[in-house]
Amino acid sequence: MTRKVMISDSVSVGGGGPLLVIAGPCVIEDEVLTLETARELKEICNRLDLPLVFKSSFDKSNRTSASSFRGPGMEAGLLTLEKVRSEVGVPVITDIHTPEQAAPVAEVADALQIPAFLCRQTDLLVAAANTGKPVNVKKGQFLSPWDMRNVVEKFASAGGDDLMLTERGTSFGYNNLIVDFRSFAIMRSFGYPVIYDVTHSLQLPGGLGKKSGGQSEFAPMMARAAAAAGIDGLFFETHPDPERALCDGPNMIPLAEVEAMLVSMKKAAESAAS
Repeated sequence: MTRKVMISDSVSVGGGGPLLVIAGPCVIEDEVLTLETARELKEICNRLDLPLVFKSSFDKSNRTSASSFRGPGMEAGLLTLEKVRSEVGVPVITDIHTPEQAAPVAEVADALQIPAFLCRQTDLLVAAANTGKPVNVKKGQFLSPWDMRNVVEKFASAGGDDLMLTERGTSFGYNNLIVDFRSFAIMRSFGYPVIYDVTHSLQLPGGLGKKSGGQSEFAPMMARAAAAAGIDGLFFETHPDPERALCDGPNMIPLAEVEAMLVSMKKAAESAAS
């Protein structure tokens, strides 16, 4: 059993508790869409008795093309996330990309997230740990699961206690990712909660030339498989209309399909535990 990490006073992950849901649009497009999506996700998770942390990024600095939409920026993005916390009443998590962003983002967000491409950046991990907030580190597409022990040690050496590790697939040739399901057991052996990022593991990085493709149709199957294999939470990105999304539309899950996916995932987890 992994340790219990408190995200907020009422939401936790690990420690044998219910599967955590971390979800939201890839990037903050506008305030209205963000709040509406957060409200719908809260209603779904309340019906299924699953804890929710809302995720959306104020900046996506690792887009495929220089012309890709990146988001509203930190100042405007944090104002929107604060409204999600206060008006919708759910904790929020968002990406940081530089050490300087850690402290101001921690003033608003309940948890910080380190993107996969930055998971080895020591200064970034230390800055995140120094905030005292829970931190979710995505495993780089270029790392083995056992390499994440070094990430754990860096974080702990900076005084960090509350850590989550996220599996999001490993590069498999060009424009493709594959999930090694052994990674869940390996990373959970470090003692911290392990999250499965079902959306980005189905991404086809750069697969559409100037933007990434994706295979979101496989998300329900992969979520069930991961839940049966043993995870502490599920990360996914969702949008009311992925075809019109400004970022990562091809691998985002349509909001209308989220509840059915979570129902099947929950059943798989319960069957595996029985």
